[in-house]
Amino acid sequence: MTETLPHQARADLPPQWTPAEVEGDLYERWVERGYFTADADSDRPPYTIVIPPPNVTGTLHMGHALDHTLIDVLTRRRRMQGYEVLWLPGMDHAGIATQNVVERELAKEGKSRHDLGREAFVERVWQWKAEYGGKILGQMRRLGDGVDWSRERFTMDEGLSRAVQTIFKKLFDDGLIYRAERIINWCPRCRTALSDIEVDHSDDDGELISIRYGEGDRSIVVATTRAETMLGDTAVAVHPDDERYQHLIGTEVELPLTGRHIPIVADPHVDPEFGTGAVKVTPAHDPNDFEIGQRHDLPALTIMDERGVITAHGPFEGLDRFEARPAVVAALRQQGRIVAEKRPYTHAVGHCSRCDTVVEPRLSMQWWVKVESLARAASEAVRDGRTSIHPPELARRYFDWVDDMHDWCISRQLWWGHRIPVWYGPNGEVVCVGPDEEPPGGEGWQQDPDVLDTWFSSGLWPFSTLGWPDRTRDLERFYPTSVLVTGYDILFFWVVRMMLFGLYAMDGEQPFHDVFLHGLIRDAAGKKMSKSKGNVIDPLDWLDRYGADALRFTLARGANPGADMALAEEWAAGSRNFCTKLWNASRFALMNGATVARPVPARDRLTDADRWILDRLDETVSEVDGLFEAYQFGRACDALYHFTWDEFCDWYLELAKVQIAGGGERAEATRAVLGHLLDALLRLLHPVVPFVTEVLWTTLTSGESLVIAEWPARRGAERDGTAARRIAGVQKLVTEIRRFRSDQGLKPGQRVAARLSGLGEADLAGHEGAVRTLVRLDAPADGFTGSASLEIGLPGGTVTVELDLSGAIDVAAERRRLTKDLAAAEKELAGCEAKLANPRFTDKAPADVVAKIRGRRETALADIERIKARLAALPGA
Repeated sequence: MTETLPHQARADLPPQWTPAEVEGDLYERWVERGYFTADADSDRPPYTIVIPPPNVTGTLHMGHALDHTLIDVLTRRRRMQGYEVLWLPGMDHAGIATQNVVERELAKEGKSRHDLGREAFVERVWQWKAEYGGKILGQMRRLGDGVDWSRERFTMDEGLSRAVQTIFKKLFDDGLIYRAERIINWCPRCRTALSDIEVDHSDDDGELISIRYGEGDRSIVVATTRAETMLGDTAVAVHPDDERYQHLIGTEVELPLTGRHIPIVADPHVDPEFGTGAVKVTPAHDPNDFEIGQRHDLPALTIMDERGVITAHGPFEGLDRFEARPAVVAALRQQGRIVAEKRPYTHAVGHCSRCDTVVEPRLSMQWWVKVESLARAASEAVRDGRTSIHPPELARRYFDWVDDMHDWCISRQLWWGHRIPVWYGPNGEVVCVGPDEEPPGGEGWQQDPDVLDTWFSSGLWPFSTLGWPDRTRDLERFYPTSVLVTGYDILFFWVVRMMLFGLYAMDGEQPFHDVFLHGLIRDAAGKKMSKSKGNVIDPLDWLDRYGADALRFTLARGANPGADMALAEEWAAGSRNFCTKLWNASRFALMNGATVARPVPARDRLTDADRWILDRLDETVSEVDGLFEAYQFGRACDALYHFTWDEFCDWYLELAKVQIAGGGERAEATRAVLGHLLDALLRLLHPVVPFVTEVLWTTLTSGESLVIAEWPARRGAERDGTAARRIAGVQKLVTEIRRFRSDQGLKPGQRVAARLSGLGEADLAGHEGAVRTLVRLDAPADGFTGSASLEIGLPGGTVTVELDLSGAIDVAAERRRLTKDLAAAEKELAGCEAKLANPRFTDKAPADVVAKIRGRRETALADIERIKARLAALPGA
């Protein structure tokens, strides 16, 4: 604010908001006072959210910051509304990611995990976790996460490990876990199966080789990007209705380089429009080929080992897969089998998300969850409304997955993780051991060497963290959880798995009532962030430069259900400016006696401005409540932003200055209204910007903390339409006069004499003093003569404003400025018209570009007309 009116000044607030000096100590105070610790024995309604557990290897990235901000907004608001809130924190052991980190550390010592052995290696990982793991937990404190640190969990702590073993045993005994040989994603570098989410797909340059199998009219041509896999072909497949190959279906053809004969089969999976319409079938090295092999009872020949090295007997044995590829092509070329070669050939290739190695589909013996009945239950829970998905349009994607879900591969060939609780006996015995059972003893018994997929343990998160399989007080009180907040990108990988396990383990009780799915964060141009592109935004950098509140407000304001967010630094700067605006406005109000000690007077003792802003506060409370209930974070923050900046700061505070300056009963009423407004506004903003609001509110009210303050409610008074109409009139008058002053070349603070006519007819006679103060207009003296005037139409009538500009402006300087502006506008017009007159531009340029030039032309025309009118109005023109 630019001026302070005389009153009892308060020195409680420093001149500037400096988040770095406040946030850390303030957060620790909240934690020490136990504000975030949930009481399972309270009689308040429960509200529970479990944190999407970040990897123990992780640091805070923008996706985490968005997740945590939105959850904190929800939980802080519910706490203020009187709920017993539990926001439960924790971390995921992140099997493959953590193992890779520790293996890299060992490599620096010239060692591998095999040098240490399994037991010593796992101990080394625990040591790493104790020393370096969980950096993100400290960063969560910087962001302001109101989590219950007393209930922090880890997916491999004793309680959660017991839950994992319990549900594995239950699923095994119910026939829902089995072991079978199937195609999986395999990383030859990490030497483990991968889940689909651990595979990153990119468009890579490769080659497409067309190979002729057989001779003469009995031959058939297939195309492949992986020529080396032909060594494992056990058939060629064509579409049953493809007339080109009817005479070959049921016959055999010789597989080049091997001497083997393989059948030509008919399968509806084949697309006759793609390539030659004939495909090679390698059941052990392609998921689609595996399915074809199953349908036609084809053998599956594994032709490479876990390292990606060729094992098929012959000249290629011992070659790495990428060495074997050109060798196989060369051998085929020598035999005259290459029909066509296309290089480069761009196609989608899967890479291990941890080490970027090209993933190899591989037939492997693995453990699986039979999902049919579990998925059916997960589908029904959403269809019957026990769980609601927000936004609703993403429910279709959920159903697409659960209604057509394939059995889930849960075993990983790692050492770090929950080891599969199955023992094999010397005579082929298989025993699954529960958490309270002793494993079988005696010679020859061995535990399965594999560990469970990380998603298996994180799928138990909503109930294992509350004490399951025991019926704990926490489990009874806080399950089902209230809402899950996460990105839509892991709807299948994590959300669906929690639904499967929650309904199964908790006797049909869903793990959460609501699922809120937000979008992904992208750069300012809408592109996916990646280190290789150099467009990654580090939230820690923004925390350092702008503060936690600014980062949180930026993320929450950009969060729309299911939609991606394009993030630019100017957003963060704008959010910092918003916090500064709130600080300055509150400081002004406090220094001018804003108080909550006195009640707001009866409405008949309030001014139009008071009644209008109180009504707008009521409307904002209702609007924000409805939007938060619908998970419309972005729209709720927009409503708060515009009420705070546009209405409270830009208008009511300016009008309040006038009312306070007048003194007396009206000034005291204004101070009470200011205090009430600020109290409610800071409560409304607290869930999104908790630090700055806490400092301001405790200063205003001397209350203990906003964290435990009540959420604001509507006052319930009937809206005063007359006050709203009058204030709208004042706003239009002030805006138009300010614009006119600017057009006349007056400086913002320059006072001039003016006559205002027609205020009575417009029902604004009582606001003349406020209007004059806000637009720097002095009352006219005797003999006043206006040299410039404007008319402002209002619903009740027209107000005429006459200003005396004699001596108020430097006419010569103003003419020079306007002449320069006119030349620039005419140059802009000429450039636009030249482009629009050129058919090569209008016919070939994108429609939006042409429309933009047309818009610039219209703006230039309007500017020229305005500047000419101003020049004509200058004295002596």
